Amino acid sequence: MKRLLVIVLFCAATAALAADEAKSFIGNWALTIPGGGAGWLGVEEKDGALKGSILWGGGSVLPVTSVKVDGDTLVVTRVSQSSRKDAQGKEVVTRETETIKAKLEGDKMSLTTERDRGGKVSGQASFTGKRIPPLPPKPDLSKVKFGDPIKLFNGENLDGWTLTAPKADNGWSVKDGVLSNDPKQEKGQPPKHYGNVRTVQEFEDFNLKLETNVPKGGNSGIYLRGIYEIQVSDSYGRKLDPHNMGAIYSRICPTEAAEKPAGEWQTFDITLVDRHVTVILNGKTIIDNQPLLGCTGGALWPDQFRPGPIYLQGDHTGVNYRNIVLRPVVK
Repeated sequence: MKRLLVIVLFCAATAALAADEAKSFIGNWALTIPGGGAGWLGVEEKDGALKGSILWGGGSVLPVTSVKVDGDTLVVTRVSQSSRKDAQGKEVVTRETETIKAKLEGDKMSLTTERDRGGKVSGQASFTGKRIPPLPPKPDLSKVKFGDPIKLFNGENLDGWTLTAPKADNGWSVKDGVLSNDPKQEKGQPPKHYGNVRTVQEFEDFNLKLETNVPKGGNSGIYLRGIYEIQVSDSYGRKLDPHNMGAIYSRICPTEAAEKPAGEWQTFDITLVDRHVTVILNGKTIIDNQPLLGCTGGALWPDQFRPGPIYLQGDHTGVNYRNIVLRPVVK
């Protein structure tokens, strides 16, 4: 009987320890992924099990396949599947499993990743993560004080702006008070890789107002502090989606569709305070003081607390901007 009691107590203690280990991983993590890009990992407990979402450099925040804790190690699995036709026209399906393992060192993570594709292991790399502190309460915007307006774009030239990647092709130019991107490709020539443009000056919290004109099928973005993308795209007439005009790309969906048809000038009034964002598009509040859990795809870095530039996405399609004015928060 004593032996049985010892076993029960041991099992209970082991389960409690495992639960404590799992809880230590719950939260939001800023990742510096292999190659130095910005990423994000979110771990939560839902219905008694761990769930996770990840951002890997570019693209969207996506759910992972599984999350578990093995001893002192968090194990995150992502499974993808692709298909192709072989020489005989038969469909061949390939399954790839990426396994990410993380160990804690206080509020920091040391992580590894590897991919298994049909038994062939590749992509082995190490990288790091850092816990993102809990979000503060929603700020009372009526009490926030803003400084004098800063005219970020002078309407005459690109003074005060530079490419985020200096070696990229530059499609940006200024004409008649408009900052335009025209990423042309030349027939018969190697493809050009056009760059994003950013302010030389960096900011913390602020209110930003500007106008944009998106062509048919156009796609761009306004990055706040260089890490949070406000989507700029031709999404007129589409159902609400976190990839539409005015969304925090793949993170926060607009509450209503306020965009205009392609080719028309549209207004943005954006406020970023204490990791909360408000977006007013064409006079309608489509995101109202909502929390930002982490960076979005294309971020310059994962750190939500360092000052950063306003940057405009130019690596997709043509787009126009004008009347770009920022008022910094005065503390």
